[in-house]
Amino acid sequence: MYKHFFKRFIDIVLSFIGGIVLLPVFLIIAIAIVIDDPGPVFFRQKRVGKNKKLFWLHKFRSMKVKTPDIPTHLLENPEQYITRVGKFLRKTSLDELPQVYDILFGKMSIIGPRPALWNQDDLIAERDKYGANDIKPGLTGWAQINGRDELEIPVKAKLDGEYVEKMSFGFDCKCFFGTITSVLKHDGVVEGGTGEMKREAEEKEKEATEK
Repeated sequence: MYKHFFKRFIDIVLSFIGGIVLLPVFLIIAIAIVIDDPGPVFFRQKRVGKNKKLFWLHKFRSMKVKTPDIPTHLLENPEQYITRVGKFLRKTSLDELPQVYDILFGKMSIIGPRPALWNQDDLIAERDKYGANDIKPGLTGWAQINGRDELEIPVKAKLDGEYVEKMSFGFDCKCFFGTITSVLKHDGVVEGGTGEMKREAEEKEKEATEK
């Protein structure tokens, strides 16, 4: 009953309330973005939704207008393209707020696997193994509170699969409040950092060996 009715009901109620309450915040962020780097306030990107159906995901623009149109992790030194306001937005995850409207209109859920980029074939294929492409993607999820950008793709997909198995009101609450804690601590935020956790471990091991 929760998966087929109450989850969507909660998504609609919370995203509707959030969309209204956050309007003043949206206005402040929009003004800051334009002052920092004149151009569009919002950024949209093609992502993979439920049953691998593509949709447009919306964010506040955090990168310069002249940034090459490729995934952040493929940019050489992505930090150079991020605006001053954008750096703050990413660190606090405020750039994700426009997705409350993606949730309201049924493209996403509050909790679920983060939507893959349309061309992230490796992540999409890994998620197929666990049925994680068969549910709506989320604003946040189990993988986001267990490593976020730092996780390698196979690990991230496995955590998404765990979410599919354990999906319930209680587990969604755990992901929701866990996200608040992660955001406050800025856990797992690494620009272009897919697999950063493993790379850091390998570098430390290498340093220890050299010593």
